[in-house]
Amino acid sequence: RGVPQIEVTFDIDANGILNVTATDKSTGKANKITITNDKGRLSKEEIERMVQEAEKYKAEDEVQRERVSAKNALESYAFNKKSAVEDEGLKGKISEADKKKVLDKCQEVISWLDANTLAEKDEFEHKRKELEQVCNPIISRLYQGAGGPGAGGFGAQAPKGGSGSGPTIEEVD
Repeated sequence: RGVPQIEVTFDIDANGILNVTATDKSTGKANKITITNDKGRLSKEEIERMVQEAEKYKAEDEVQRERVSAKNALESYAFNKKSAVEDEGLKGKISEADKKKVLDKCQEVISWLDANTLAEKDEFEHKRKELEQVCNPIISRLYQGAGGPGAGGFGAQAPKGGSGSGPTIEEVD
């Protein structure tokens, strides 16, 4: 009967404010204290300065994002074309000379990417255009050759059916 029973509760809210409540169970008397951490907080001026810095660097960040996007597009294109001509299912459908031409250009671009990771967006786009000039004619011949024998038996019907079999487009106001 001489031992006090005190219940202490700690509550931290979203702002980092600590509320401590102590209640004596026998008398019901309660005391509260609130502890705030003003020392570690940012002032309004500091927050405003950080927002202004973020706005200042926004344009630079956008340029950097576009540069990285162009680099990734070039890298992806090079690896896709390389794997396309190395596909086992295409053996015999592409000449060894064309295959070598695509593989050599893809390897050249991949090596250039490794050596020029900090190149500008327009440099990456220029390299992609170079690669497309080599790959596109070969890849399009490859797919024309793959589709040619299958459609050859139908003669003149293939172009007519090809143009009419697309999706129906209905314009609505």
